[in-house]
Amino acid sequence: MEKDGDKLPAEMAVEKFKYSEKNEQLVKKSFWSKTRKFAGKIPFTKDAVAMYYCAIDAKTPLWAKGIAFGALAYFISPIDAIPDALIGLGLTDDAAIIAAGVRAIAGQVTEEHRQKSEEFFEKE
Repeated sequence: MEKDGDKLPAEMAVEKFKYSEKNEQLVKKSFWSKTRKFAGKIPFTKDAVAMYYCAIDAKTPLWAKGIAFGALAYFISPIDAIPDALIGLGLTDDAAIIAAGVRAIAGQVTEEHRQKSEEFFEKE
């Protein structure tokens, strides 16, 4: 078992994400436009898309939806620790949050979610 001192700040942050209808609505409204903007340009977009499909899956437990929607809301929010407009640095905090979110709900992101993510990128 990891001690909190061994965790990265992003890992500790995502563990605190609780389900929020506000985050769910924000993600459902804005996720695809931001994802299309960055698709193929940043390495974590496939993970973000798989996490999205996990979040909207009716079989996903509420605690995992909270983490997924929280991480994805952080990704699409224009207000975050490092503004996305800063070339080279702007998406590093987003990447850390997405990676921590994927790690936190790894058992909930299924092969079906990953396959849907792959299909999204094949269409792009």
